[in-house]
Amino acid sequence: MNKKRPVNLDILTISQPVTAIVSILHRVTGIILFVGLAFLFYAFDLSLDSQQGFDQVVNILQTSFLAKFIIWGVVSALLYHLVAGVKHLFMDMGYFEELDSGRSAAIANMIIATVFIVLAGVWIW
Repeated sequence: MNKKRPVNLDILTISQPVTAIVSILHRVTGIILFVGLAFLFYAFDLSLDSQQGFDQVVNILQTSFLAKFIIWGVVSALLYHLVAGVKHLFMDMGYFEELDSGRSAAIANMIIATVFIVLAGVWIW
């Protein structure tokens, strides 16, 4: 075995292609959605418990910066995950599998998801 091979252990210096970034973010947003469901289930349970619980959830979502930020984060993760998932479905059908078209689809995925996330932010804030 060649012991003089270059080893780069600093992940921040590795330049990832846009297709890899889109794929990694798709997985990360899936994890964020899974974790964010705990907050959403709690708010849903509290809001269905009684009228006071519903009013409490509405009050928290109207006044708390942290609650709005969490909701925006979960909605943003959902939107990105949705757009990337649709792109993956197209890839499963045989489209965007070549290097150039895959790169273009990944860039389009980032642009569309960014527009949706900004619109969600305008709607939530």
